[in-house]
Amino acid sequence: MESFESLMQGFTVALQPMTLLYGFLGCLVGTLIGVLPGIGPALTIALLLPLTFKVPATAMFVLFAGIYYGAMYGGSTTSILLNTPGESATIVTSLEGNKMARKGRAGPALATAAIGSFIAGTIGTIALTFFAPIVVDVALAFGPAEYFSLMVLALIMVSAVLGNSALRGLISLFAGLLFGLVGIDLQTGQARFTFGQPELLDGIEVTIAAVGLFAIGEALYLAWQGKESKNSEVLKVSGSLWLSKEDWKRSWKPWIRGAFFGFPIGAMPAGGAELPTLLSYYTEKKLSKNPEEFGHGAIEGVAGPEAANNAAAAGVLMPLLTLGIPTSATAAIMLSAFESYGIQVGPQLFTQQSGLVWTLIASLYIGNVILLILNLPLVGLWVKLLKIPPPWLYAGIIVISSAGVYGSSNSAFDVGLLFFFGLLGFVMRRYDFPAAPMIIGLILGPMAEQSMRQAMTISQGQWDTFFTRPISGSIMVIAITLLVLPPIIKLLKVKRIGNAIC
Repeated sequence: MESFESLMQGFTVALQPMTLLYGFLGCLVGTLIGVLPGIGPALTIALLLPLTFKVPATAMFVLFAGIYYGAMYGGSTTSILLNTPGESATIVTSLEGNKMARKGRAGPALATAAIGSFIAGTIGTIALTFFAPIVVDVALAFGPAEYFSLMVLALIMVSAVLGNSALRGLISLFAGLLFGLVGIDLQTGQARFTFGQPELLDGIEVTIAAVGLFAIGEALYLAWQGKESKNSEVLKVSGSLWLSKEDWKRSWKPWIRGAFFGFPIGAMPAGGAELPTLLSYYTEKKLSKNPEEFGHGAIEGVAGPEAANNAAAAGVLMPLLTLGIPTSATAAIMLSAFESYGIQVGPQLFTQQSGLVWTLIASLYIGNVILLILNLPLVGLWVKLLKIPPPWLYAGIIVISSAGVYGSSNSAFDVGLLFFFGLLGFVMRRYDFPAAPMIIGLILGPMAEQSMRQAMTISQGQWDTFFTRPISGSIMVIAITLLVLPPIIKLLKVKRIGNAIC
């Protein structure tokens, strides 16, 4: 009850005209930043940090929260329309969303992404309001062994995005795991696979690889096909821009499930938004009554991951506000903003700065509504991007992607790396290798390696630590079951059909 009263006081401040204006500006800027590939909310908030010397703390954090949430919304737009993820968390969205756009169903794809983001973001914010201590306690119970088990589960679930050929998909996945080894080994401090390039010491930035593989690779592939190719007419604008009754029926359950994947994993110190989107996609593929549509434009494959993405955004704020632990680049920048104001983030924040915290939480509810109001009317405008002639469209993508990557790091090397992955993406597209497993391997590989080595160090080299710890062992059992059960079921079906024929 005390939390509810504090939230109402937060709404009193958040609904004041100036605070609302900052929230609206944050949502608008965040949406635009999400649409532009390679920039992201962390860079945007970092560029705005000097404003902390002029703008009151409450207004500034409302602005930052709007940018963060808005970027989560906006990142899905180019993923769906142009197969160009604005954020690494929207990579999974592009798998089905872009297929829907190619079939002339860009409107429903964008609509289910916007509504799912609103519902999941609201669920995540409610959980942040009332269940913060519980979820944080659970997140803190996860040690290196539990994180490794979770990564193993995620890598098994990658089977959902391997494409038409499991062999090609696995090659792509292991290439991503190999790219994930580039950089400094955090255990020994030794450089690995950097070829003497200091720019690679921090590893390969996931966003650069994703934009290169998806955006630049796609543009080069369509240019290679030539203007007269029958596949050059892949982008269509037809049909309704809104969800049909069947679309609503197929979307609402993935929205809810995605929210319950996104929030708790987003609250974990190594969770992020990429892992829950993958788990959501895998779950929807397994539960769908139309599994054959996955890979060809299944709306569940957009609804679930987008919901998970935005619920994770609320989850990331939980350990930041309650424990002072930033679990993402954006959260780390926001932590530095708190320090600029001389505010100590941690368990005492809710008592020492209760007005600021509850206004910020209230603004998240309001921001979700603002983003829904902003994004739904813009669906028709975004869809019109598909009417741009393909040569102009993809030339623009290359220019914007290059500018975004250079603007985020001021490094010509990163632009070169972008085009390296672009050429790799072109070759993969040409020979039907899926790009998504490579990006997932690049994300999960370093996390899995670090967690495994830390767990082995703590257990003094005992491999059974992954099974003897209750949470880790339970996750491992689930992972092994998912690995073994489908082939057994398939074998039993074949035997049953064989017996029926006999």
